[in-house]
Amino acid sequence: MSLLSVRDLTVKFASRDGAMAALNGISFDLARGERLGIVGESGAGKSITGFALMNLLSKPGFIDGGEILFEGEDVTQMSPKQVRDMRGNRMAMIFQDPMVTLNPVLTIGQQMVETLRAHRNLSFEEARQIALVKLKEVYIPSPDERLDQYPHELSGGMRQRIIIAMALLLDPKLIIADEPTTALDVTIQADIMELLLEMCQSNQVGLILITHDLGVVSQVTERTMVMYAGRIIETGATRSIINDPQHPYTQGLINALPQQTPPGQRLKQIPGAMPTLSAMPTGCPFHTRCAHVTDECKRTAPEVSQFGDTAVACHEVHRLQRDLPKEVAQ
Repeated sequence: MSLLSVRDLTVKFASRDGAMAALNGISFDLARGERLGIVGESGAGKSITGFALMNLLSKPGFIDGGEILFEGEDVTQMSPKQVRDMRGNRMAMIFQDPMVTLNPVLTIGQQMVETLRAHRNLSFEEARQIALVKLKEVYIPSPDERLDQYPHELSGGMRQRIIIAMALLLDPKLIIADEPTTALDVTIQADIMELLLEMCQSNQVGLILITHDLGVVSQVTERTMVMYAGRIIETGATRSIINDPQHPYTQGLINALPQQTPPGQRLKQIPGAMPTLSAMPTGCPFHTRCAHVTDECKRTAPEVSQFGDTAVACHEVHRLQRDLPKEVAQ
């Protein structure tokens, strides 16, 4: 049995003009200990997917249909108490800004101890010792001192390490990391992603990494899912997606990487912009930006079909001639 099985998940946002779909019937599976990357531009539905999996959607957003089976239990049908027991305990989320996650008026130790005691029958000292061990695991220097410090007294990289430690406090089966290194500089980003990968591998924790950075995905994940306008348009082994993309949108993302452009030349970009929820085109949502668009693309949304090592939602995938370099990933 898969650790996570999502089937036909639809998320909508209520508005005066009617409900608008932010996720449109997405389906995917995650095996125990597997690392999955979700990539796409802003507005593709990546973060909404993460929030829906954690049952963290707030109004006007709501799950309109489908199943989220986590260890065989449907998250969409859980009671509020069951959801509280699941969050942090069995499924944890790392957000892109640690200052949003951490309470500024409580010390790091207070926050970690409260988290542990909310889910485990532990004394204060027992919880503090576990917190200390977790800080050591993520290579926090002088962990005893850090427990008694406030978030604003720590650097951005230190705060993100503490968020990872807090996510691992209760030994969850799945971690959802939503752009976990966005606010950090490049060298610290690499350290944090290496740490997250190490923690997941050593603890056999499933990981869903939500990011727009294909370089990070190529280094950390085993499988990649490309999203566009609330749909999954391509999924497969990460190496296959990076080195031999099939969908025109994925090809555009690869072509836009800086290393794909010779020095001194303008960076390549995908023309146009992601459609808004209120102005979603008919047929394939990417057809307004696609160089290979046909009348069929404008009329009907493509079904997902297997092409080589990847599953692709494109009418023209069998016809397209690809000329991407085959050695993009390092």
